[in-house]
Amino acid sequence: MPLPPRRGKPLELRVRRQILWVGSAAVPLRNVTWVEAFRLKPAWGMFTVFLLLLGLAVFVLPRTDLSDEGGGLGVLLLVLLVVVGAVVLSSRKPVLVVEMNSGSRVVLTLPSVDELRQIAGQIVYAIDHPEYEFSAVLEQHNTTNNFGSVVNMNGGKGNTGIRL
Repeated sequence: MPLPPRRGKPLELRVRRQILWVGSAAVPLRNVTWVEAFRLKPAWGMFTVFLLLLGLAVFVLPRTDLSDEGGGLGVLLLVLLVVVGAVVLSSRKPVLVVEMNSGSRVVLTLPSVDELRQIAGQIVYAIDHPEYEFSAVLEQHNTTNNFGSVVNMNGGKGNTGIRL
């Protein structure tokens, strides 16, 4: 029995008769070349945004009269540092990556890396044991596509992408 859906866009991952189903996409398990669960690195682009905002604050705030001794600048910079730091650190999202021999990848997520490692182990076990079947509900890790599960494709001929 699959786990109940979690927040975000739930996506069922299951193995049945040596086929890995990710939502409505099907991949033969013999085509899976790499499975790994890990935490993505922080979005360091946000750190660059922080530096730009910090520079802007240092440039603009002394020219305004927010306080009599510049204490407002320190408080504002501290708040800015905490907010951007929280965003950068929260971007360390746990992901499960399943790569196929074509170079296509499926990236899924759950709140816990341990759960993702367990699912990765189940996929690997299913590759060696054709009778093994399982099902799990994950979230798709999706930052650019709002039309379904994300499969990153590299190369190939005649790939036209999504047609609406």
